Amino acid sequence: MSHEKHPGAADSSKAAGGGDNSLKARLYIGLVHYPIKGKDRAIVQTSVTNLDVHDIARTARTYNLAGYYLIAPPECQSGLVEKIIGHWSSGFGLEYNADRSEALRLVKMARTIDDVRDAISAETGRETSVVITDAKTYSDPRNITCNSMQNMLKLSDSNFLLLFGTGWGLAEAVVAKADFILEPIRPLTVHKYNHLSVRAAAAIIIDRVVGENIFN
Repeated sequence: MSHEKHPGAADSSKAAGGGDNSLKARLYIGLVHYPIKGKDRAIVQTSVTNLDVHDIARTARTYNLAGYYLIAPPECQSGLVEKIIGHWSSGFGLEYNADRSEALRLVKMARTIDDVRDAISAETGRETSVVITDAKTYSDPRNITCNSMQNMLKLSDSNFLLLFGTGWGLAEAVVAKADFILEPIRPLTVHKYNHLSVRAAAAIIIDRVVGENIFN
């Protein structure tokens, strides 16, 4: 896949709003439950959890993202997501906390990453670039910083799908197919402990990438 048109190559005059702080591209996020590395590095699928659905959806809505996909085989989902969304979208749940319902409207389910990419491109009529996150550092020409990605969001008219892994991280096959690899949150931490929850990591990364910029 070609990456030439994304990183900072576009004229800054193309930024949305003629130099304001809005972002031109559309940013989607995905939480991957398969294929995922297990503790022994084997490929596994992880379970969808209530907290991951709720908390990451709230982050996505706070930063006005275009959508949040839970990527898992149907047997992994076990109807949990439908129950969560249904509870907060009608009846007592909606009356008790309408803000929660608003965030959960962003949540969609998909079987594979390719399905998500195709759905976004079909919906928007735009190319969709996949950006993966990882706690480790890669020596790879696809590496980008959070600042670089923010510039791409300002200057590109493409979609971006930012993927977060569960378990012990995204499978190598997912990394191999990505268009870009985002820098880790704390690659040089001196105490060698770099094990944030995926919910915390998602919030930090989204804030670094979007910041005070807004999506139209």
